[in-house]
Amino acid sequence: MFRGTSSTRAVFIILTYIQGTGAAHAARSFHDATSSLPSVTSPYARSEAFTDPKRKQTIISLLDVLSELSSEASSDNDANLPSNFEDDRDVPTVDEKLQVAGSELFNKFERRIDNLDKELRNFANAARQLGSSVGILSSAFRLRERLTKLLFLFRENAATLFPRKILRQPRETLVNPNLMDRRRTWRGQQPPLRPIHDDGLDPESFPGQFASFAEDVVTFLNCLNEFPEFTDEAVNTSMRAFEVDLKYWASCLQEYKASGQFRYPAVQRYIHDLTSEIGEHIDNITVNLSMFIEIGVPTIRFAQQHAAANLLNLSTVATFFSAVTATTLQFSYQLTDGVLEKSVNAFWFSSLVFSIAAAVNSLLGLTWKQAMYRSPGHRVPWWVLIWIKRSPLVFLVMSVACFSAGLMLFTYATNQGFVTSTITTVFTAVTSFGLAAVSAWFASERWIFVQHRGHVWLEDVINEATHRMLLLSAVVELRKIIHYCNQRILATRGLIRRVSFKKVTGAITRFRHKHHTLPTTQEGPQMLELPQRHEPAVSICSEYTERPNSLDVPATEESEASRRSIARQRFKGAVRSVIMMQQAQSGQMPLYLRPFMPPRTPSFDRTSATGMSPTRFSSIGLNTIRGQRVSTLIPKLKTLEPIQDISIHTALVRHLQFSPNGKYLATSSWDRSSIIFRVGESFSTQAVLVHVRGFIGQVAWSATGTILLTRLTRGIKVWNEDGLCKRTIDRPHSVSSITWLPNSETQFFSVEGSDVFKLDTQGKVLDSYHFGRIQLHNVAVTPDGQRLLGVGPLLAAPNGLHPSRTTRVEKRIIVFNMETRAFESQTPVVNDVRDITISKRGGNVLISFERKTPPQLWKMELVRDARGREQYSYTQVARLLLRHTYLPKAQVDIAGSSYFGGKEDQLVLCAGKAGDIHIWDRDSAALLHYIRPQTFGGDLTCVAWNHSTDEPFMFATGSHDGTVRIWTTPAFGPSAHPGPTYA
Repeated sequence: MFRGTSSTRAVFIILTYIQGTGAAHAARSFHDATSSLPSVTSPYARSEAFTDPKRKQTIISLLDVLSELSSEASSDNDANLPSNFEDDRDVPTVDEKLQVAGSELFNKFERRIDNLDKELRNFANAARQLGSSVGILSSAFRLRERLTKLLFLFRENAATLFPRKILRQPRETLVNPNLMDRRRTWRGQQPPLRPIHDDGLDPESFPGQFASFAEDVVTFLNCLNEFPEFTDEAVNTSMRAFEVDLKYWASCLQEYKASGQFRYPAVQRYIHDLTSEIGEHIDNITVNLSMFIEIGVPTIRFAQQHAAANLLNLSTVATFFSAVTATTLQFSYQLTDGVLEKSVNAFWFSSLVFSIAAAVNSLLGLTWKQAMYRSPGHRVPWWVLIWIKRSPLVFLVMSVACFSAGLMLFTYATNQGFVTSTITTVFTAVTSFGLAAVSAWFASERWIFVQHRGHVWLEDVINEATHRMLLLSAVVELRKIIHYCNQRILATRGLIRRVSFKKVTGAITRFRHKHHTLPTTQEGPQMLELPQRHEPAVSICSEYTERPNSLDVPATEESEASRRSIARQRFKGAVRSVIMMQQAQSGQMPLYLRPFMPPRTPSFDRTSATGMSPTRFSSIGLNTIRGQRVSTLIPKLKTLEPIQDISIHTALVRHLQFSPNGKYLATSSWDRSSIIFRVGESFSTQAVLVHVRGFIGQVAWSATGTILLTRLTRGIKVWNEDGLCKRTIDRPHSVSSITWLPNSETQFFSVEGSDVFKLDTQGKVLDSYHFGRIQLHNVAVTPDGQRLLGVGPLLAAPNGLHPSRTTRVEKRIIVFNMETRAFESQTPVVNDVRDITISKRGGNVLISFERKTPPQLWKMELVRDARGREQYSYTQVARLLLRHTYLPKAQVDIAGSSYFGGKEDQLVLCAGKAGDIHIWDRDSAALLHYIRPQTFGGDLTCVAWNHSTDEPFMFATGSHDGTVRIWTTPAFGPSAHPGPTYA
């Protein structure tokens, strides 16, 4: 490709290397770049290697340029310099582990897409056997085509982020899986597959593809629900949730497209991280679709086959009945003399017409139901649907009715016997009445189903109508009259009975008087004896058992009422007996039958942990560490050890911070107290700041370390270094974070929801900044005081949508210019952000996440604003680029926020909840030191570094049990611990 001399090839390689790695590293690595050329030796070799003076002069000139560039790039890399990445497609380098993790995430997503495509293909093959399946087949093919396009876009995005692990896919290999568009030739040969039109398949088409994907998912679901024979709520729920999330992501990504940030590496990385969320939805749909294929499709096929069998049986019966009718017509078609003869022929001819119509319409309905291309029921006119579904049965019933009427008249027209005519008439009337009644019942059931959709049965409607009819005034009066007549009849019968059987009644009365009481023996099991239960006896006899009956015999109605009362009292006595039996049994229950609760045992024992044991860092980190500065940090960090445990708090330590001058350490705890310690060889208590109400969530020192702020839920307290409360500032909203302005002793920021307020120590609001739909968790200020950086979740998408319950909301890193009051950059992230910290010189931004997500280092650079280039060519905006992700030795649950360490922020410090501590080199992301969990001290909650000095290194940790542990290195030797001294 490149045909030139060896010196020209050397120039090309050097320029390529400068573009890829930067001028700062090009000079140091020039020897490695040129050593591979056959005719170019090292620039640091003797001049005898160059035989051509021109080539020699060219190489020397290039070396001079590289030296100048290297000297310029050796300045402080934390300065806010314009970005070297003028092309938006340039991607910052990432760690090899992140390359592997990113490629594995994409490969897993690709497998999920393939599984869903396979299930859609299986579903299409299974649905071909169903009637009215053309809609679901077409939507399934469109869904498969959309999946192919999305997979191509995600592959292009992953290949841009991880070029060494993911290969790009040629656009020519994109094949349209839509088999509906493929036509077979007249010889039956299969034509070649057509490629997908790649119009608009670029990274900026992600929002449109997500929105179209949501529409395709809804279309597929609607076509799936057009089968009334089976409805799967699991499929509906999973697809509806996927639709909501796709529209949410499309709306959020559209905002980055409109602002020109869509090709930024941070946005591309966010899109790549979405593959995990999308993959979970795809897995749910795949599983539910597989269950639908196994259960739903056979159920739908059985229902359609059952309906087809009914139509086939109906057609068979109608055909048979038309044959019977045609046969009987042979006996009557010549009888045309009288009215009866003509009526017989009219009824039988009508029966023949209806039976033939029933047979033909049954076959027509059978063909229509089995057609793949037929329209769904709700898309067919009502009269067509009724004619296809209802007319065969109606015609058959009318045919039977006409035949029966003609047969009855035929007996009279042919002068049959009286008995024959009478029996035929009676049986015809009975069968016709039954046929009419059953037909009316079927029609009523259908009407009730249409009106109430299965919530009410026909019997319930009939009972309700009967009850309403009985409540009519006329019916009520009639019922009263009938009841009065019935009472009179009963009274008359009773009078006659007393007169006729007076002697018998007297004998019965004397018999009852002789025995005094009625028998009240309880039927059923006998009472259990209650041994060893010395309790007073309780009478369970009824009232009528203790009281003898009257000698006088009452009337019939009164005796009936007394018998009912006696039965009721017997039932009460039986219930009392059962209750006493249960009480007796419960009182004699032995102790070994009572519930047994095993003693609780601790879930784990932390007696096997050892003390601090630093381990070797990885060989990959060693290879990346360059310079004397980093090599001297490792032995020094190995000498870190705890020198003091301060157990003054009684609850969890929420936050702690060293003062900028290094004299004090402030802590905040859930015991509603904040303590100021004086830093020295032995930490001592300077002041105890007691808060009467509310928990203390944060402490913040001013630039000189003379004023301390403590953050409450809805307020801020201002203290001096001696622990004197100068002012309490009440806020109307919940305060999530506070931070001082750079080099200020009187002004600070208060983060409250989506707003940031600039306050002074007197509580006066100086200014406010609104961050739109972002629920801010924390903010940081650049050293020049011009920009605010905030992190937090997105409250709602630009179109007002919210994600489903199982999907995480989008989180953003915001760069807000306080002078122009404009958002300069909005960087999306998937994981839950916790905190943001800026280095002293403002070039590095440390982002802390919730739970097990490792911290990240972002580089803030100034680039020219492309949107305002025409009007303001000098306008610069801040842009964030991901530099490093600090991976721990193993996956840990991170406690609190991560911090910069060292006097010049050259370290990154992170603590795990189990008590382990990781310390990385900021620039190389190499793990320099690892401190194992300690035997004593409890789980960690927060960590803070003393930035005032590097002699010695010092940091503090807080734990759940309220202990504050101080870590330091020897200041003047391995065995000396004199502690820091301050003027």
